[in-house]
Formats: sequence, C-alpha cells, structure tokens
Amino acid sequence: MTVTAFASETQERFALARQVADAVLFEGYVLYPYRASAAKNRLRWQFGVLVPPGWGAECEEHDFQHTECLMEPKPGATLSVEVRFLHARRRTVQRARPDGGFETVAELRLDDRVLMPWDEGGEERVEVVAPVDELLGDGVTRPFRRPAREDVEPVLDAAGRTVGRLVRRCEEISGTIRLSARELDGPYRTVRLTAVVENTSDWTPSDTADAGRDAALPRSLVATHLLMALSAGSFLSMTDPPEWAKGAVAACRNLHTWPVLAGEPGTADLVLSSPIILEDHPAIAPESPGALYDATEIDEILALRTAALTDEEKREARGTDERAAAVIELADSMPAEVLERLHGAVRSLREATGPAPAAADGGFPDEYGVQRPDTPWWDPASEAGFDPAQDEVLVDGRPVAKGSRVELRPGLRRTDAQDIFLRGRTATVEAVLHDVDGGVHLAVTVDGDPGADIRREQGRFLYFQPDEVTLAQEDV
Repeated sequence: MTVTAFASETQERFALARQVADAVLFEGYVLYPYRASAAKNRLRWQFGVLVPPGWGAECEEHDFQHTECLMEPKPGATLSVEVRFLHARRRTVQRARPDGGFETVAELRLDDRVLMPWDEGGEERVEVVAPVDELLGDGVTRPFRRPAREDVEPVLDAAGRTVGRLVRRCEEISGTIRLSARELDGPYRTVRLTAVVENTSDWTPSDTADAGRDAALPRSLVATHLLMALSAGSFLSMTDPPEWAKGAVAACRNLHTWPVLAGEPGTADLVLSSPIILEDHPAIAPESPGALYDATEIDEILALRTAALTDEEKREARGTDERAAAVIELADSMPAEVLERLHGAVRSLREATGPAPAAADGGFPDEYGVQRPDTPWWDPASEAGFDPAQDEVLVDGRPVAKGSRVELRPGLRRTDAQDIFLRGRTATVEAVLHDVDGGVHLAVTVDGDPGADIRREQGRFLYFQPDEVTLAQEDV
C-alpha cells in the first residue's frame, strides 16, 4: 500500500475515533450557562494546554506532551499521526459610529443575541505519515507554524444595516512533532513508539501586565491530543497489556497525556493519546443528542437547565459563540422522547449480571441458602390503595395534597446544600407519595422556578418529608 493510499484509508479510520477526540478537543470549551459573562467561563481550557516555553517556566503548565506506547508493526508498516489542537482567536466587539468609524464596546445588543468579547477556538491539525522503519534511530521531526492573522466580520441588524463588527485576531504559534521508535529485546518484534509534541513559540511576556495566562493562551496549543494509526500490525493496550509485555509497558513514560486503544472494540490499530485519562475504546454514549461541552454534568441535567434559561440569558448565550448557540437550539428543540432516553441508562449491569438462577422447588432455599420467593420483595397489590394525585397528609394539623402551597424548612435530618439554599422558599405540592417502608414524601416544584413547567412535564420533582415543610402563610 502506498503512503498516499494509506493516508486516505487512515482518514476513514480516524473519523470513527474523532467523535471521542472531538469531546477531548472541546471539553470545557463553554460551560453551562453558556454565557461569556458567567463566572464559570472566565477561566477556560484546563486540559492539554501547551504554553510557550518562555512563559511556562514561570507557571505550573507545560510546553510539551510526551507519549510512549508499544506496537507490533508488520514488515513495511506505515505510521500515520494526527496532532489536533485549538488555536485561540481573541474576538473583540465594535459598534458602528455615525461618522462611519467603529468603537470597541463591552457588548452589542441585537434583537436575537447579545455579542460580547470572547476567545473562540479554531481547530488545527498537523499530519505526519512515515514508514515505521524510518522512525528507528533518530526518528522524524516535523516543525509546524500557524501565522498571526486578523479577520473582520460585519454585524448586521434585522433590516440588513451594519451596526457593528467582530474583529478576530490569532497570534502566531509554532510547534514541533518528534516521532521515534526503538525495538525491544524479546521473543516478539515489539517496538516502543515515542511521540513528543512541543510548543516552540518564542513569545515571552514583555512586562508584568502581559504575563498572565490570558496573554499566553493565544500563543498556546489548546486541548492538544494525538491520533495514531498503523497500516499493518497492532498497538498493545497500556491499561491491560498481555502478561509478557507488562514490564515493558511499565517502563513507558507518558507525561501530560495517556494513550488508549481507539476505534471499534476488538481492533488495535488505532491509538488516541489524550490529556484526559480514558479507557480503551472510549465511545460517546448512544443516548447523547449532541455536544454540550460540560462533562462535569450529565446530558439530562444540562438539557433541562439550559431549556430553563430565561430569554435574555439565551440571547447572550447565542451571542457568545456558535457552539453555545447550537446548545441553546438543541435544548429548545429536543423532543420529549430524546430527553427521556437520557434518563436512567445503566450499562455496567449488562456486563456484570445475567439471568437469575431458577428458583428451588417449593420455594425453599437453593444450594447457597438463598430464599427465592415466588413474589417480589414487595406486594404490588398493596399499591392499589394509593393515589399520589388524591392522597393527603397532615402538616401542622391540616391536610396537604396536590396543589397545596408549603414553605420549605429542611434541616431536621441529613440535608444537602441544595435543600439548604431552598430554606424559606415557597413551593407547590405536585403529589403525595408513599414508599414501601411506610414513609410519606411530598413531591414539589419551587414557586418562581422558570423550569417548573419542564419539571412537571417530565415528572422530575424535589422531594421533602412532611416534617420538613410548613403551610404557606396565605394557606394558614
């Protein structure tokens, strides 16, 4: 196979792994509530940031990533490497003046969005394709450079008039990829592959005011990671290597990154080296409706909270970034059946459990002494007398049912922070629920919560026990 043909085939294989690689690339890109003004979005890009060496010496961030992994290439094999990172583009907002000029402003308000200064991330790729035999010895070094540039985009109002412009500026960045390999002693032809990605930019801060992380980011390689593929042969798992290779795997040095097998399960010709530690053959959850960029939360919670943002908050999010705008549209247009799929997916049990053993004759304990009754551990017939929409419970000597308004008073037992924040708020009872142990719980929505309608539609309530509430003043 020629190098050109292999490169084309590799792009198809990389396409499968890029779904996960994109999640690495854009992890933390913009966090809920997806607005430039939000405190969470003022410190960005915590993973895989390779800073200029002249600045990194003064901080705890790094200017390189060092990957080592083992592979078993077949004769004549070719290695294809793709380095991916974001190049920060600093965006400023300018308003049109009556004299035809422009002035820089903190925000520009339009009918459908609010534009604010923001750092966008443009995806960059650097590709290296080389026969494995060329990597032995001194290896291959590939420098790369991205020049500084400035782009201007006009901002038009609904009538098509120019009301401002966005000015985006990229600073120059440069880097180097170093690939080398060394055959190991042993009964099998095993090669240790070393891949180093460095930021070689010569920028250094000119004064103290220019020495912060905010100044270094436009000259940094952000969310840097590697995709590597063999044309013939396989990589060894670094987390679950064969017994004979465990010593060699332990001797590998991986600094600021970690390599895992990528692509379809059962394959071993593709590796993703990521600044976020992953398991072999990582995959995007099939229920996920799209990128939400905030892996500190689950998709269901993010979708519900995003849909509950006010119209003004959504306007600012749409003006923050194209990706933030896409999140807002995704949450607003998500069908109920898609949202339902996000709730309660359990995958680990599918691998750890199997069919229940057959019950012993007569319901007596089996050979392990486990009693296997013919009915569930609770009696379903006992639920017939309960109706959450009609049941009542006494609070302060007065009946409380669906539609009653109560004041939340948590704190009598173990209480989490969310409950404490709600202390003193009024809420509407949506249902009175009884558990199998005889306890009673009030399902409520908090008055004034903009997401109350969504919670009610989805049946996702907050729960308090009767002694954690009092009657609202107007109902006393």
